[in-house]
Amino acid sequence: MKAGEFILDALGRMIPRVALLFAVAAFLLITGTQSGIVTLLLILCLLIFLLEQLTEFCRTKSRLDELQAIMDGLDRRYLFAECAPKPQSLYDRKLFELLRLSGKSMIEAVSDAQAAQKEYREYIEQWVHEIKTPITAAKLICQNTDSGTRRKLSQELAQIDAHVERALFYARAENPEKDFIISEIDLSVICEGAIQAHRTLLIQNGIRLETGNLHDNIYTDGKWVSFMLGQLLQNAARYRGEEPVIELWGKRLGQRVQLTVRDNGIGIPAHELPRIFDRGFTGSNGRNRGGSTGMGLYLCKRLADALEIGLQIQSTEGTGTCVTLNFPAKMNLTKM
Repeated sequence: MKAGEFILDALGRMIPRVALLFAVAAFLLITGTQSGIVTLLLILCLLIFLLEQLTEFCRTKSRLDELQAIMDGLDRRYLFAECAPKPQSLYDRKLFELLRLSGKSMIEAVSDAQAAQKEYREYIEQWVHEIKTPITAAKLICQNTDSGTRRKLSQELAQIDAHVERALFYARAENPEKDFIISEIDLSVICEGAIQAHRTLLIQNGIRLETGNLHDNIYTDGKWVSFMLGQLLQNAARYRGEEPVIELWGKRLGQRVQLTVRDNGIGIPAHELPRIFDRGFTGSNGRNRGGSTGMGLYLCKRLADALEIGLQIQSTEGTGTCVTLNFPAKMNLTKM
């Protein structure tokens, strides 16, 4: 609290008191009291009044500084009313008690919401694991059908599998750090795993892959990064152009490693680029081609931030899209 703020707040109390003081002084002068005595009394009263306001300012500022320090030291700031010391005046105590009851009610509501969210997330994870069994069975059944039917069914099952996997990772993305296992891993292993997981999709869409310089080791969670690469490969396949090509290239930047995923697809309109990481944003390409949920890049951005991976996307409509992943050096990781 600043002195100017205190003075502005106290003006409503100060003006009537000062006015009353001068009115009393005028009355004393009218009734014949010597002007020197009146002046002396007036100065004395003003000094006492100023000393009172100065004391009140110091006391209020000290109290607010104490409360601010308590607030700054709390991880869960909605517990402030439970940790703050009780005030002295009756009005402040009553107001404090009302705030404490309000905070308690809010804490209960937050706890109920968190419990419901956790229960729903656990249900989604269980459902995802259960649904994978019939998907796997359907893939096995497809092998006994003719080639044309098998190709079409395999493509649809691959899309279902991708949606199911995205739902699982979305459920876990609420607190991804609880599922992190940061370790040293070869970048080529992650890329090959993501490519193999989407091999059918890439073949069916006639996509040619070009890879290079993926021999560097990175420090990250291989499962989550493989999921992110899978989302990028799916997008490149969905928004492919003629004679589609996807390039995966690594590059050593000091102690960091950069991975570039580039395609020659239809690209993203410039005015839509600032919104591509928004949850549920599909864009004009997603609406035109269908099948887009607007969740893939949203999840990639959330996971990249959690893993301290720099994620940038550059795209030119009609030319293609370039996604850059900058993996941090080991000494820069805070989640090891």
